[in-house]
Amino acid sequence: MEGRFCTRCSERLAEGQPFDVDRNESLCPVCENEEPAFGIAAAYGSYETGLRELIHLLKYDNVRPAANVLGSMLAKVIVRLQPCFGVNEVLVVPIPLHRAKQRQRGFNQAELIGRAALKGCPAGIRFEINPHLLERRRVTQSQIGLTRHQRRANLRGAFRVVKPEKIAGREILLVDDVFTTGTTVSECARVLRRAGAAEIWVATVARTLKLNIHRMENFEDLQVAVAG
Repeated sequence: MEGRFCTRCSERLAEGQPFDVDRNESLCPVCENEEPAFGIAAAYGSYETGLRELIHLLKYDNVRPAANVLGSMLAKVIVRLQPCFGVNEVLVVPIPLHRAKQRQRGFNQAELIGRAALKGCPAGIRFEINPHLLERRRVTQSQIGLTRHQRRANLRGAFRVVKPEKIAGREILLVDDVFTTGTTVSECARVLRRAGAAEIWVATVARTLKLNIHRMENFEDLQVAVAG
């Protein structure tokens, strides 16, 4: 992605958005208005590119090799977040699907991509991935067309921590395929903080940007990577 971005959620900033020298950050209006439950959310690229098609190949067409390509992209995001991590092992938690949705799909794409990403990370970064610590308790309606308030209400109570004792005092890296509005990762981060998580970071392959969408790569190049 090119341009200037919010130092918290990676939303593209409008022209003229000021940089706060004292806080060493520049925030989008959403993060300025309400501090996120996570520290930093970073993404590899814009969803409105060939990434959208590649993610759909995995999620809806069951093209499993796409997870390896997406994982290599996510690994670069994790490496970019590395300076934020402490000295202890980071607990990687994929955003969960509801069990009925996962049974229907046959897999959780966030877990597949996350596992592939960790294989591509430098040996010096210590991770433990556990897809069973966070549970989606109920099926939620589509977030499309909902206001920000409605999206938050839709997800309130949708997630729970299964084993709080494994969360307390830990640094958590939430991983997913797409950061859309941030409502889902924010709710997960909120629940994890209540369970005692020390720090929470977010890494996704793609990010939906509201401003100045540019195309990074064409889909044909991504198809070649999957085939290879």
